Amino acid sequence: MFHHRWSRFWLSTLLLYVSLLGYAQQKGTIRGHVFDKKDGTAIPFATVVLQGTEYGTTTDIDGLFVLSAIPVGTYTLVVQYIGYDTARLSVEVNPSEVKYYRIFIKPQTVHLKAVQVSGKKAAARRNVQISTVSITPTQIQALPSVGSEPDIAQYLRILPGVISTGVQGGQIYIRGGSPVQNMVLLDGMLIFSPFHSIGFFSVFETEMIQNVNVYTGGFGVEYGDRLSAVVDIRTRHGNMHRYAGFVSLSPFQMRTMLEGPIIKDRTGKGSALSFMLSYKNSVLPYSSPYLYRYAVVDSIGALPFYYSDWYGTVSLLLGGGSHARLFGFRHSDAVIYPNIAQYRWHANGGGLKFKILPPQSSLLIEGLFAGSTYQIKERIPQPPGIREKPRSSIVSAFDAYVRFTRHLGDNRLMYGFNFQTLSTDIRFVNAIDITFQQRINNTTMASYAKYKWKWNQLIGEAGIRATFYASLADFRFEPRLGFKYNIHPDFRLKGAFGLYSQQLMSTTNERDIVNLFIGYLIAPQLQTGTHYIGGIEWDLSDHWQWNAEMYYKNYELLLSLNRDRRTPSDPEYIREKGRAYGLDILLTNRSERHYLWVAYSLGFVTRDNGQQVYYATFDRRHNINALLSYKLGKKIPIELSLRWNFGTGFKFTKLYGFAEKQVYPDLQDDPRTKNGEVVPVFSETINGGVLPDYHRLDLSVKYAREINPHLFADVIFSVTNAYNRRNIFFVNPLKAEDKIYQLPILPSLGLKLGFK
Repeated sequence: MFHHRWSRFWLSTLLLYVSLLGYAQQKGTIRGHVFDKKDGTAIPFATVVLQGTEYGTTTDIDGLFVLSAIPVGTYTLVVQYIGYDTARLSVEVNPSEVKYYRIFIKPQTVHLKAVQVSGKKAAARRNVQISTVSITPTQIQALPSVGSEPDIAQYLRILPGVISTGVQGGQIYIRGGSPVQNMVLLDGMLIFSPFHSIGFFSVFETEMIQNVNVYTGGFGVEYGDRLSAVVDIRTRHGNMHRYAGFVSLSPFQMRTMLEGPIIKDRTGKGSALSFMLSYKNSVLPYSSPYLYRYAVVDSIGALPFYYSDWYGTVSLLLGGGSHARLFGFRHSDAVIYPNIAQYRWHANGGGLKFKILPPQSSLLIEGLFAGSTYQIKERIPQPPGIREKPRSSIVSAFDAYVRFTRHLGDNRLMYGFNFQTLSTDIRFVNAIDITFQQRINNTTMASYAKYKWKWNQLIGEAGIRATFYASLADFRFEPRLGFKYNIHPDFRLKGAFGLYSQQLMSTTNERDIVNLFIGYLIAPQLQTGTHYIGGIEWDLSDHWQWNAEMYYKNYELLLSLNRDRRTPSDPEYIREKGRAYGLDILLTNRSERHYLWVAYSLGFVTRDNGQQVYYATFDRRHNINALLSYKLGKKIPIELSLRWNFGTGFKFTKLYGFAEKQVYPDLQDDPRTKNGEVVPVFSETINGGVLPDYHRLDLSVKYAREINPHLFADVIFSVTNAYNRRNIFFVNPLKAEDKIYQLPILPSLGLKLGFK
């Protein structure tokens, strides 16, 4: 059976590629990159059109555009992007040539009214983009900077469909999926621990980010081995023209970054080599005893969140538009409560990513070779004479893919191959000394294809992913479909469907809300799910956009560890089914001076263990996020920001009372006189209770001063939890008055000095 499935996999892959390679090369193609003239940064979502024609597109996140199947002739190519001068150049289309252009556009203060349609709105009309939110560094900077430090971890929490457990623990749940069901990628490389223990900050450096695409459901065939969502983070290349960098300090952390050219492109048409290097480190354990004494744990005297991050990259850009990037990272994190609990985790990795534009060909080739490792250890000290029960987990992954894209006029064909090895090593002992240990190496091979077409006002993407899971000897076909119908240039209907699977699972239980130990292991059976999505997009005006989506995720099989095993013969895993369904609404307004964002989510998350259907612990019925950012003006370089979050309470299992349980360690004990052990008695209804509602207001004031054309200084004052709301973090079920709250009001002042 194993060899039969292996043969089916390779046969289907061969037939797929043979059919796809049969497509003839399209003629009359123009392609190129759009860059910032000041620092050489790629410009995503710029609008590129041939003046006086219907031929147009938008640049991708690397600044690349492709216009194919263009009739022979001479045209004027027009490039527009908000905040930049409009670029125009004459281009000639020949019947047997593929011409490449490198276009530099100059930053300039441009009124929004001068550009009637932004690149993002144009992209929304030309692409399916189901359940997709694209985030830029500018948007991250607009959010109130918790601890005076802007971070993608803070922005992800305001997205519709995203639920956060609070500022401690750093976990997010996306449309009913647990954290292990969310794939987080950094330049295509798997990141197993994307957030630090204090949930304000991620392991990523904001200033290095080019773009973040968050797929809350219905994601394409190029992504596999995840059931719920994808967070795809792409970094930019370093400054190609001059050296730049900064140093910043706040009560929470210090950061520094340096970038610049190694080999300059002095002609604007040749090759260039640049680098970026960033580092950040927590200072909260050292500042909190003085600045936040009221918030520290009394037995420690400080907020015990230690972390540090390194990231470096070297980027090569060739004259014909091809480019490559070497990158590497190292993250460390620790939460240390002396004599209570200690958690330490480390992650590192690196890889090579490339994009090749063969001359005189409409084919685009992308590839990645990357590996990453994540390790976590937990130690809970015990009194003398009692055995400690440490837990540890190591997971390593190596990923390689090659992806091909052909532009066929308004249509596009993408196909590729992915290879992954995954290794897990986990060991822990539960409360009654039952040991669980697993060491597994697994190989996964996948082949996929996706075709995007345009027929009048209908845009569609149809794809299929064929995956072979070697350790499970399981071969799976996963069709996925998305469409968008432009009823009006400002009003669109959209929908998506897809099958998904996942082999990776974590040690956390879906009844956990707080758990700092997150270990990984390979499931003994493939977990599967199906996504159904429908929605509308409405451009109310040039400034106002409204988006609404209904979704339904059906999880046919979910696995979790049975951490309450009483004997070695008890099952190691708990098998459940699940559903997640709801409504996400997003209203945005953008202008030159302000940015408004209001997101509302209605969600239901249930699990079925075969005996009862219950709400998951992270089920939150209503969630609201409101963000407002306002710039006072050109002569007053001050930006005001506020963010308010409201969420109904999480679910928990009620405690009915206590009972006496008799334990007889010695046959000589007299049951008439010996006292038993007092144990809690929980309700048979799982998660029948609801915790209090959560709400919080964050504020920040940013003063950005340009000392001269090459030096700048930013001062950020922020207040987290401005009205000092006492939000529940943890309640001890055995002692109701023993409560731990989320962090209280935290004012902060940060300073950033840099050169450019």
